[in-house]
Amino acid sequence: MPAHRCQLLPAPWHGVHGVLTDSARHFGRHVHYTFGIGLLERGGQRSASGCGEVEARAGDLLAHNPGEVHDGRPLQGAPRRWWMLHLEPDQLARWGGTEAAADAIELTRPVLQDARLHDALQSLFGRLLQWHRQPSLPAAQALACDEALARCCSRLLGAHAGRAQAAAPAVGGAALETVRERLADTASAAPSLAELARLAGSSRFQLLRQFHRLHGLPPHAWLLQQRLEQARRLIRDGHGLAEAALQAGFADQSHMTRLFGRQFGYTPGAWQQAAGRHRPLQ
Repeated sequence: MPAHRCQLLPAPWHGVHGVLTDSARHFGRHVHYTFGIGLLERGGQRSASGCGEVEARAGDLLAHNPGEVHDGRPLQGAPRRWWMLHLEPDQLARWGGTEAAADAIELTRPVLQDARLHDALQSLFGRLLQWHRQPSLPAAQALACDEALARCCSRLLGAHAGRAQAAAPAVGGAALETVRERLADTASAAPSLAELARLAGSSRFQLLRQFHRLHGLPPHAWLLQQRLEQARRLIRDGHGLAEAALQAGFADQSHMTRLFGRQFGYTPGAWQQAAGRHRPLQ
């Protein structure tokens, strides 16, 4: 079993959290529905991204867009240690001071070299660790936390973001949208491939190929990503683990827990505990 340690860092802002990971684990292809910006502190990794295969080494910055399919493999199997800051799209727009709509923002590269942003991130992660240990910070230190987040977001948007490009219409795009809506319906049982193919008006193979081309994942993997994200939001908003599993469409809590750890690197219980500590700075 590859070495793996993951620490969630609650943040004093809604829609923002940090993660510190030290791991030799290979993370399979997945997505997050947040912007991510991080610092690779030790080791190196190779990953798929929206720009193709990329490599990052100690000192590099890591970035991803919401919904961007990526993975992560350690270079030469050695553990790597990295910090990540996850921001819901509206929070990045708000703290970065942009007038652009959140869904119009796109980070341009998955691996960055930027000394100013590197230093700003180091400062922010230090502040988050301090807040993690002592949530009731004095007002002056609370202001410093806010300033550290604003500096990171402003630099990220100012130097490494552009306008998101609308995807070119795919063959059968309207039909595939119907398929996607069916997959996202957690109130119903998961559909069969035959049902999805009928909705798309295509063969099963054509559906698999077209869906994968459009979304970067086959239908089943996409469905699980949606359910995991819904479970994460439900837990953050105060729902119990069993209830979140049921509402998100999992067979039971243990099924959700297995997939949650594989996807995010930490357990639903750890996420629940971190979310419970969210108390906005005054």
